[in-house]
Amino acid sequence: MTLTERLRNVFSFPVLLGALLLGWVFWIAKASIADPDIWWHMENARYLFAHHHFPNFDTFSFTTLGHPWMDHEWLAEIPYYLGWRAGGLVGVYLVYLGILNLIFLAIFYLGYKSSGNVKGSWIAACYCVFLGAVSFGPRTLLYGYVYLLGLVLVMQRFRAKGKAPLWLIPILFCLWINSHGSWLIGLVVFGILIASGFIEGSWGRVYAVRWTPKQLRQLIVTAGASVAALFVNPWGYHLVYYPFDLAFRQKLTVNNIEEWASVDFNEPVRGKIVLIMLAALLVGALVMKHKWELGQLGLALLAMYSGLTYVRFLFLAAILLVPLLAKFLDFVPPYQPEIDKPLLNAGIIVAMLVIIIAYFPTEDMLKNGVADRFPAAAVTYVKVHGLPGRTLNHYTWGGYLVWRDSGLQTFVDSRSDIYEYEGVLGDYLDMLRLKNSLKVLDKYQIRWVIFPPKEPLSYLLEHNADWKSVYNDHVTEIFERVGPMPPSTWSPRSFPSVTATRQSTGEAKPSPGLHP
Repeated sequence: MTLTERLRNVFSFPVLLGALLLGWVFWIAKASIADPDIWWHMENARYLFAHHHFPNFDTFSFTTLGHPWMDHEWLAEIPYYLGWRAGGLVGVYLVYLGILNLIFLAIFYLGYKSSGNVKGSWIAACYCVFLGAVSFGPRTLLYGYVYLLGLVLVMQRFRAKGKAPLWLIPILFCLWINSHGSWLIGLVVFGILIASGFIEGSWGRVYAVRWTPKQLRQLIVTAGASVAALFVNPWGYHLVYYPFDLAFRQKLTVNNIEEWASVDFNEPVRGKIVLIMLAALLVGALVMKHKWELGQLGLALLAMYSGLTYVRFLFLAAILLVPLLAKFLDFVPPYQPEIDKPLLNAGIIVAMLVIIIAYFPTEDMLKNGVADRFPAAAVTYVKVHGLPGRTLNHYTWGGYLVWRDSGLQTFVDSRSDIYEYEGVLGDYLDMLRLKNSLKVLDKYQIRWVIFPPKEPLSYLLEHNADWKSVYNDHVTEIFERVGPMPPSTWSPRSFPSVTATRQSTGEAKPSPGLHP
């Protein structure tokens, strides 16, 4: 092989497109790791590495102290924590960016394998970056999308060639259930793809191809092994049940967390992006007279329902719809290897790498980004002055305060499940809406409030004689109760299992607000 041929392979036009896609992901992702969940995720991993077992009950807040709790995303927390140990916030950012890059390269490849048009697939993948941006951040959910892409790619190969490494699918589900609750969506996708081959026929623009008896046996065995693999986790059937608990029991979480809201088409950016997607699907289906394979149609309907109903699933919609979007772009001229210019491609890739290196965030840049969204400066004040007594903190700050070892007796954090079970989340939401806010503060005998200065609750306390602002910056305001503390109308629940857990594991009594 000559040098020119090697350069043509290494710096081919498809490689250039993949590199440009990664540059686009880097630019849209921005230099930020300011996600409210990452802090308590890393705190859980720190606990696991220090004690060599999982936390069995809550040790973060005074409101649910001792409440039984499962660390249901433990496997996905470990890479972020190891990234932090290796390189601080930059290490966390590198892990997060690496997962994103893997996802979008797989999306690009999925589109290409479906359409055969590398240029159209690249355009579709770049558009999917906009859809997926809703879930950008160092999140455990990203691992679920890695596993989903693995599942779809294996099944695509099996449908096209009649054979594929189906043995990978149970392994994916085993990893998936220990990483994130989105495994249930994966099971639905797997079920749709299997069921679409039960029949054969053509109905207008929809057609189905029946699995051969051998293929069907292989799929049934794989499905059974995948379901069995779900129970290979530290909590057995309890972890398998968790996504159903979220769907049917955690109503406040689903109805009040922003990413669980439906798509708002009046939004200037996201709403218009989704409208473009809907228009592309409609025009593509009508003008190009696309024939829909039954499984493909089922996944498209699942994608549209999920993405339009819950904003957080627009990323899911991007993954499931990219094969269609790529096919609808078949009119884009195909790649012609004979006119490729590897030296030009190499020059563009090098230039892009130089730009990425120039804009790559430093530790200080990431710290500044965190300080713009979390009470970083206020934690220093707290450590110097100390805030004895119970503290009401902002929902998104609880995990950060614990991770920073602030010493505060926190009220709530973004692990919404246990706070909803105990009614704490409902009381917190009432306070945000100024519904009996002062009575709720009295109920929990709150002495300190640490909140953003422009929140309605902060305005209320600024104009109440029983409260005094003792600290203020552009992110945080701290209030101290200066009026009399009312009699207690609430006391934490006692959990009998906590004593037995301590005796069996050797755990010390948990200290609220401090990392274990």
